[in-house]
Amino acid sequence: MADFRTHLGVATAVGTLVGLGGWQVSLWSLAAAAPLAVLMALGGILPDIDSDNSHAVRLIFTLFATLATVSGALLFQERLSPGILLIACGALFLGIRYALSAVFKHFSVHRGIWHSLLAALLGGALVTTASYQVFSQTAWMSWAHGLALVIGAVIHLLLDECYSVDLVGARVKRSFGTALKLFDYHQPLNSLLMLLVTIALIPWLPPWSALTVLMSQGMQFWP
Repeated sequence: MADFRTHLGVATAVGTLVGLGGWQVSLWSLAAAAPLAVLMALGGILPDIDSDNSHAVRLIFTLFATLATVSGALLFQERLSPGILLIACGALFLGIRYALSAVFKHFSVHRGIWHSLLAALLGGALVTTASYQVFSQTAWMSWAHGLALVIGAVIHLLLDECYSVDLVGARVKRSFGTALKLFDYHQPLNSLLMLLVTIALIPWLPPWSALTVLMSQGMQFWP
């Protein structure tokens, strides 16, 4: 499989090209290009949330904790006093960064459910929902944020599969087929739960018409 630096580097490069390319053809502003590049880079390392590599897990959960803390501050800034809000945000960051990551690492299996297209879809739905419902982005841009994460995650899965083919030795490694899969075939109940969570997010998603417009506009610039 590809290593952490390869996943992050390739996804960041593609995200930067997409962000700047969309700006050049006036799909979005230069300021909007940066979050798209960041989300694609995050998607590029997202499947390794179940990795045995402690560096990858630390980085991913630090990013998740930071995003959750910012979201919590925006949601409760008018409901809580500054002191209580600071304590709550601190507890939220520490809980996700250390407690949740430890529990997740204990129960997760590398190249399991998070190395699947279903997991990429769930991640995209979560980002799209947060962008629209929490950060008050337009429906069009919210879908763009979600798609950026999905594309980054798919890049990760494709890289893993490419690295499973040994061109020099003309052989296919045993890891081939364990990354780019629809869902975790060995844990159908976990996959069903992930599917149900994804379906539960549908009422909170932006209008689907905005996704259709985004896809049609993007196809116009596809070579």
